[in-house]
Amino acid sequence: MSLSNLGPNGFQPAIWRWLIERVWRLEHAFERSRAAAKPEDDTRIRIFLVMGFFSLCFVGVGLGAGWAALFSRAGQGVGYAQGADGARGDVVDRNGKLLAVDLAHYALYIDPREVWDTKETRKALGKALPQVPAKRLDKAVFGDHRAFVLGGLTPDEKDAIFNLGLPGVSFEEQERRMYPLGATAAHLIGFVDSGGKGLAGAERALDDPIRKAAGLDGGAPTQLSIDVRVQAALEDELRKAAEEFTPRGAVGLVTNVHTGEILGLASWPDYDANKAGDATDEQRLNRAAASVYEMGSTFKAFTVAIGLDTGVATPTSTFDAREPFKLGYRTIHDYHAAKAILTLVEVFKHSSNIGTAMLAERIGGERLSQYFNNLGLTKPAKVELPESARPLTPRKWDQDAVASTSFGHGMNVSPLALAQAMNAIVNGGELLPLTIKKLPAGVRPEGRRVLSENTSMEMLKIMRANVVPGQGGSGGKADVPGLSVGGKTGTGEKYDPAIRGYNHQRQVSSFAATFPTDGPLEADRYFVLILLDEPHGNAKSFGFSTGGWVAAPAAGRVIERIAPFLGVQRKTELVTIASQPKTAAPEAGL
Repeated sequence: MSLSNLGPNGFQPAIWRWLIERVWRLEHAFERSRAAAKPEDDTRIRIFLVMGFFSLCFVGVGLGAGWAALFSRAGQGVGYAQGADGARGDVVDRNGKLLAVDLAHYALYIDPREVWDTKETRKALGKALPQVPAKRLDKAVFGDHRAFVLGGLTPDEKDAIFNLGLPGVSFEEQERRMYPLGATAAHLIGFVDSGGKGLAGAERALDDPIRKAAGLDGGAPTQLSIDVRVQAALEDELRKAAEEFTPRGAVGLVTNVHTGEILGLASWPDYDANKAGDATDEQRLNRAAASVYEMGSTFKAFTVAIGLDTGVATPTSTFDAREPFKLGYRTIHDYHAAKAILTLVEVFKHSSNIGTAMLAERIGGERLSQYFNNLGLTKPAKVELPESARPLTPRKWDQDAVASTSFGHGMNVSPLALAQAMNAIVNGGELLPLTIKKLPAGVRPEGRRVLSENTSMEMLKIMRANVVPGQGGSGGKADVPGLSVGGKTGTGEKYDPAIRGYNHQRQVSSFAATFPTDGPLEADRYFVLILLDEPHGNAKSFGFSTGGWVAAPAAGRVIERIAPFLGVQRKTELVTIASQPKTAAPEAGL
């Protein structure tokens, strides 16, 4: 018999005929043995037939297994090999530092039908598991069916109980999501439910790729945009500011203005992601993405940029701020009246509501609202985070709305939306989506031009002038010698329904910074935001709770700490300038 007689569909007819002939001869052999009165031959032949049949089956199974291993599609990498239900891949920061991982844990069960000595078993487990309620242990040990007792045991905890040698006690392996850094970046990383489904942050936003990374073929970890060194410095300084000024909540952000990558995101109060279920709603709230605020004078940066971009003003244009500005039924006042004719740069530095409202009137409601829309301020921030909140915008852009929004009242946006728009002001005029994913080196996402490059360059100069020490700007306390910091303070009074108006004692105080402001537009540049919700002034701040006093210093400290991690070098000529005497008189720092 030749192998050529075998086809892809099994045996050929000739082979079947050969098998039938052999079976027929065996059957005649049985008849001959019975006729010859030799039953022992008949038995031997039947045993031989049975052995032959099973040998044939064994060969068939072997051939089938070999055929499947060699020629089937299994193991060819079609699609991806899905891991166990609920399994998730690792999550790391931009430098490969581990942020989230699945670790083997164990669930403990007791089957009372297998317990030899119930009293001794109950006593031993009571000592080994003090965290388990006594009623639960009693029910499990003295019950009548197998029962779950405790989950989430580490291998060491499981071994300690196993080594007690208690019959009826068994374990089942279960994957559990762990966050090695605890509360660090908890609001950005997020958390999962007991079944491994992402519920918040990156765990929810990137649920599919994180699950695919858990495939049996060993997928690569999901790499986020944050740098844990930047994140740690940001969280530390935000916590210190919160402890000093006791706000209701606080936010910290660091972004790369040329890529939209979020390098650090902090929300205070925070929580341990390993114990998300024990945290309160206030602790789990991602204030950077899910909360909206009236941002106050940080919006003046947008209004000034729009004024420059539309050509209705130049840095030397003047605005008469000697008297309050009457607009329809409203009268606009300055927090600390300069009572002078101010240039556009001085309007920015002194944070003049009067000058900004005058500028907004020149721009007009239609153009102002269109620019706000182009800057992404009328929509949720473009970012993967599902928590990104929708802003509250004016129903109609009348004179009142134009004046109010020009200096950050009458419009509520999230800190992420503010950061996205600020990035456009200082990166050359392109609106880029924010991202929590690390982008490949040298890759810049496709953006949309919303401001001219010339406007962006002018805004860098104006923002720097607001921080230079001794020049009367509201952001002087954010200066870091040698790092060319620029920025804008913000103090937005909160609307209080109880008094049907703005409450002067409840403020959202912030500082929006960028560094370095010098160099070409394409140079590396970063944005930093510190925001405190309802801070309280103290003796150190002369009782002030405005952005220049409570947020600007924290922003400066963050910049000083993260600059080395981002490769930003101090410039000695700027250190020399900064060492000149500063004015000692306290300023409100709006």
